[in-house]
Amino acid sequence: MHAQVLAGRWAIKGRQTIAVTTGELPEDGEWWTAVFEVGSGAALDGATALKALGLKGFDGPIHISTPKSARPRHPRGVVVHETRRRQATDLALSTLPRVRPSVAAIRAALWAISDKQASLLLVMSVQQRLTTPAHLAEALMSIRRHRRRRLLDQVTNEIAGGAQSTGEIDFLRLGQEYGLPEPDRQSRRVTPDGIAFLDVEWTAYEVVVEIEGVHHQEADRALADALRQNELTIDRSRVLRIPVVGLRTDPARFLDQVARLLRSQGWPG
Repeated sequence: MHAQVLAGRWAIKGRQTIAVTTGELPEDGEWWTAVFEVGSGAALDGATALKALGLKGFDGPIHISTPKSARPRHPRGVVVHETRRRQATDLALSTLPRVRPSVAAIRAALWAISDKQASLLLVMSVQQRLTTPAHLAEALMSIRRHRRRRLLDQVTNEIAGGAQSTGEIDFLRLGQEYGLPEPDRQSRRVTPDGIAFLDVEWTAYEVVVEIEGVHHQEADRALADALRQNELTIDRSRVLRIPVVGLRTDPARFLDQVARLLRSQGWPG
């Protein structure tokens, strides 16, 4: 072993880890190194466990959890969580030690740097089919006290009710605060191109609100959105489109537009 290292064919990566290559480690090699270096009971957790399952579109440091009594090491670049919440049943049947998807998603939300990021992680986990709202709710039951407990419960319920993006979740929350009537969510429409699911609809007033993320700016998506809105207009629905950026920066003006359209369609509010 020492001869291979001295010859420059292998590389020391820590107190417990030697790489049989001198090049940059792939991502799973970094995860294995983190597990080895943290020590007994270490397992990928939070967003890192989700990435090991295939989560796309989210980056951050490596998160490792250990039981509270494990006395872990804290290698550079690794966030180590010593937790009393770790149970044997939390671990997945996997070669690379990691927690189950639903547990990882809830922990990722608890450890997120903001409420917004916490909501995003839960939504992404369900959108990318890593877990389900029912499994999230089950994993959340083990969290007795935490400042985000109520938020996670609310977001999980909203995802289960049909809200498929943080933009939709924000809109529903803001709509309640603004006094808008309860909408129908993820309504199903048949169009010439197939089945379409609307973000938010008030069927009684023929009003539709579409929440647009950054991906709606892409050319092919913009064309699809235009065709979709035209079909809804032909069906006599009134459609308002709200960019997520606008919902973040100037929600009152957009919600006022929604309220005015609803009133013009007969809402007495």
